[in-house]
Amino acid sequence: MSLFASEQVLWLLVIVVPLLCGFLFLAWRTKQKLIAQFVQSRLLSNLTVGVSQKRQKFRLVLMVAAVVFLILAMARPQWGFSWEEAKQQGLDIVVAIDTSRSMLAEDLAPNRLTRAKLAALDLMKLSKNDRLGLVAFAGSAFLQCPLTLDEEAFRQSIEALDIGIIPQGGTALTEAIESALTAFEKGNDNHKVLVLFTDGEDHDSDVLAAAEKAAKAGLKIFTIGVGTAEGELINVRDEQGKVGFLKDDAGNAVKSRLDETLLQKIATQAGGFYLPLRGAKPMEALYAQGLSRLPKSDATTKLVRQYRERFQWPLGIAILLLLLEQFLPHRKRIARSASLGMSQSKMKPAQALAISLLIFATGATQASPSSALREYEAGNYHSALDEFRKLSQQKTNDLRLSYNAGTAAYRAKQLEDAQKYFNAAAAAPDLQLQQQAYYNLGNTLFETGEQAPESDKKKEAWENSIKSFQNALKLNSKDPDAKNNLDLVKKRLAELKQQEQQQQSKNDKDQDKKDKDKEKQDGKDQQKKDEQKNQPDKDQDSKDKQKSEKPDDKSKEDQTKQDNEQQNKSKQQAKEDQQKQEEQKQKGESGKDDKSPEQQEQEQQEAMAMAAGKMTQEQARQFLDMQKQEDKALIFKPEKKEKAPNRKLKDW
Repeated sequence: MSLFASEQVLWLLVIVVPLLCGFLFLAWRTKQKLIAQFVQSRLLSNLTVGVSQKRQKFRLVLMVAAVVFLILAMARPQWGFSWEEAKQQGLDIVVAIDTSRSMLAEDLAPNRLTRAKLAALDLMKLSKNDRLGLVAFAGSAFLQCPLTLDEEAFRQSIEALDIGIIPQGGTALTEAIESALTAFEKGNDNHKVLVLFTDGEDHDSDVLAAAEKAAKAGLKIFTIGVGTAEGELINVRDEQGKVGFLKDDAGNAVKSRLDETLLQKIATQAGGFYLPLRGAKPMEALYAQGLSRLPKSDATTKLVRQYRERFQWPLGIAILLLLLEQFLPHRKRIARSASLGMSQSKMKPAQALAISLLIFATGATQASPSSALREYEAGNYHSALDEFRKLSQQKTNDLRLSYNAGTAAYRAKQLEDAQKYFNAAAAAPDLQLQQQAYYNLGNTLFETGEQAPESDKKKEAWENSIKSFQNALKLNSKDPDAKNNLDLVKKRLAELKQQEQQQQSKNDKDQDKKDKDKEKQDGKDQQKKDEQKNQPDKDQDSKDKQKSEKPDDKSKEDQTKQDNEQQNKSKQQAKEDQQKQEEQKQKGESGKDDKSPEQQEQEQQEAMAMAAGKMTQEQARQFLDMQKQEDKALIFKPEKKEKAPNRKLKDW
């Protein structure tokens, strides 16, 4: 890829070249008219024998071409680049902006937060050689943008600030100061500055102690008061979009006031000064009276791309063309063959110009780091990946190289390498680069899931892909490609889970069928075993039957007697058992009143049931009641814990 350091010089091609061509054409025509006036036409051919008009015209073309290449040399063409460390003298400035709901007050138009953001951008324009960082704070604080010389990254971080970016309400100045301290590099002797934009409504009690601690660490704090001492009610919008006033726990409208006294104490404690955000150009006053007077030190901050100057190539070609125009003879060289002489006179200048252009083209295609981009555009993704990998290893601070390496790896179907490089690029301070890295990481994870043979790995990859697309949409909610891809991956994941459920239900049905078949087979096997076991008894019964079929009256009579005796014994035993039970009941009921006939009948039924080994209806009911009581005893109710009293917190 080529470019020009002074592109405005190229406009001379549009102006100078046409004017030069017109001048040379008019000069040629004027020359021919003057010759015709002084020399007769019949004598002109004899006087100009051997003079070639084509050569004269070709010399004019060479002159115009030389001027074109001289203008190109003045525009300073550049091919290839190298990375160099940029050393600059400047300060390390962290800007902390209050994003609590009190910054919605409109005592400064349009509101306090908007004015603070505009003032921070004005400070950025004044701090050309200083590194800037950003801390957003409300009830807590975090580093929104680390220290950087990239003005665009700092600008995007400022524009992303809004009420609610920190979910915890309130104003924690202590945490803002502590977060600012973490932004500075350890061991760096460069002067540290914190510019604090807030209305001063601090809900902490240790802010002065935090300022004193920061001063001991070498941090100077300049406080910028946003708002007015009279204060203003805080306008908020509800879910229906209606505008109302913010109210406290007692239902009273909250009026936010600027606490200048506290901000003055903080600035004095940390070696700075307090400045209200009003009047004409307050940031210029801050920089002129405070920041510009601080001593600045050299600091190597970032790698800068230094392009290689290639002006010598068009300059050399221009000199070559001028020499060629100077030494090209007006007359034709006389040779043995007129035709051969004409051929040589025509070809030699053309060959010289072709050779010079070939040399110029060869110099333009020298190898450089930009060859990786050419390889990528040509479709040689493996070669481009190797180039970008080497560059990213050499220049680890430039995460754009990691992003390019991930793109080349994705095209080369090396998905694991693509995931590694996109994850690295997602940590870049540039929000646009982050968004693109998350988007391409989502595509890479989706392709990884497509190629995964196992269902669990496929689901894991697609779930991570959904998270990447969601992160991309958080950074740019208007990206239609990210939305479309997110919906597609969710749909594919839902289909995969549905297929797994269907397969699981099918497997359960097959397993139930196998279990039933096994039970049937076990029943058949058991039946066969029983038949085999009872086979000897059947044989014995058949033998006894054969014996019994023999005529033996005596044996029949003996058998009948034995049966009768057995029945009599059973009856006699039952009567004895009944008499014993009645005696026991009479002993247990001594001293009591006589029972009713119904109770006696019930007791007789119980006795008969006990004799028969059965349970009466009353016994069954009593047994069930006992079971219910046991069940109730197993019910456990946890003790109610007393709720802690609600703490009243300020959310503005």
